[in-house]
Amino acid sequence: MMFRGFVPTLVRSAPLHRRLVAYPSRCRYSHDDSLKRIVASSKVLRVGKGVIKYTLIASLGVITATIVGFEGTHLWIEKVELSPEQNPEVKLWEWDQEVEKWSGDSVMGGTDPALGHHGRHRVRAAWAAYNWGESNAAAVIAPDTKFARGESQPEDLELVDANMSTAQTFLRGALRVANERDSDGHLHPETISQLIFRRASILERLGRDALQESKTEYERAWVGFSREGLSAASIAVRLGEISLQLNQQSDAVLWWSRAIKLTHGEVPDDLKTLPAALESLPPSPRAQRILATTLVTLSAFYAQTGKLNQAQALEEAALTTLRTVPIPTPLTSASPPHALHALYLLHRSSLISVHLAEVLNARGKPLALSIQYLTSAAESSERVARELTGKSSSENPAPLKDTVPSPAYTDSRSMKKPALALLRDARRTTAEAWNLIGILNETQAKNLPAALQCYERAVQWAGTTNQTSHIMKPHEGILESEWTSIWNNYNRAKKSAEGTL
Repeated sequence: MMFRGFVPTLVRSAPLHRRLVAYPSRCRYSHDDSLKRIVASSKVLRVGKGVIKYTLIASLGVITATIVGFEGTHLWIEKVELSPEQNPEVKLWEWDQEVEKWSGDSVMGGTDPALGHHGRHRVRAAWAAYNWGESNAAAVIAPDTKFARGESQPEDLELVDANMSTAQTFLRGALRVANERDSDGHLHPETISQLIFRRASILERLGRDALQESKTEYERAWVGFSREGLSAASIAVRLGEISLQLNQQSDAVLWWSRAIKLTHGEVPDDLKTLPAALESLPPSPRAQRILATTLVTLSAFYAQTGKLNQAQALEEAALTTLRTVPIPTPLTSASPPHALHALYLLHRSSLISVHLAEVLNARGKPLALSIQYLTSAAESSERVARELTGKSSSENPAPLKDTVPSPAYTDSRSMKKPALALLRDARRTTAEAWNLIGILNETQAKNLPAALQCYERAVQWAGTTNQTSHIMKPHEGILESEWTSIWNNYNRAKKSAEGTL
């Protein structure tokens, strides 16, 4: 009771109602601010959770889509691109055997299951880089030996196809896996040999510094195929060409003789007597094509090395043999695989005719004889190109501008690449033959008007007009050096003809 009336001085100084409202705004502000902060924090948390949630969902979706796309691509390559040929007519003419093999089992197709997940993925990745790589992709590399020693200089650097470099790297990894798994005996007997063969062909396209390694790989594949069969014959042709590029002429001739033996049967030890043995072609269509290619290569070798007597004998015998193959008339009456085979052999005979014309001219034979063989080669190659695109000379006598064969060939996975290569080669041969006829008319026959007509025809086959600058440029598949020679000959003859008017 004694303290009931006691009130602190500070409180006593203000009435009760004033004390209760002395700081009303400050009290209300502090309470509301806390609530707002709590509400704002909860909103931030909800937004943050939502962002994290949707980010995780999006990331998961991207990862899932990437995995599905990646595996889907591999599945497409496995089931579609590497599927075995089903067309019986294509198989009859053995175009299915010309397809690049990425597995040992051509009947089942795909990749070898015994390679396992990683091994099969490496093979498919190599296939994708080889077939789907960016066009005109290039990489600058230095020779491995100099690079390892730190001695590579700017002049040592070489521009190579980056797609081919990537493909051979994946194949090297696949071969490492294959060699590890070969001990258990589950791999197909030809899987390793086919992969080595494929890597060797890719290395061959990586420039001169890779030629020796390519040759070594081809030799491994040759042993892997037990030195027998048409696959071994195809390898022997390639080994001969690489040996020649490495200036190993005796090795080159030895490999070509092995290829002839595997396709044609027994051949003489001395290839000087080979023409007498070329009385007929082997029954196998693929063997005929390999033999024809080998004869073209051997013919060029004899001519370039000055062995003109051997070259002429071989070329005349080869033309006689190749012409025994009947060409259906009209060619449209034959099936596309049959027609492609006939056109292939016709083009090879055109190449040999070009070689023979040059040899005859070098040996001082009548000029008319060389021009006759060159004209035959030009007209035959023109026919090959027109038949491949489905456009006969009677419908359109002008030089062909098409760069793609007709769908009858491109719709077939087995015939598409051979048809594309044949069309490119036929165009080159046509242009070369007309250019050579022009040279003979200009320099030896002294017939400038005839020479100019031939040069003009060569330009029309070898060149095309740039759509933007309207300047002539080499057609797709024509080498820059070939185009430069043809274009210079045409311009020189044109100026000379104008000067005589």
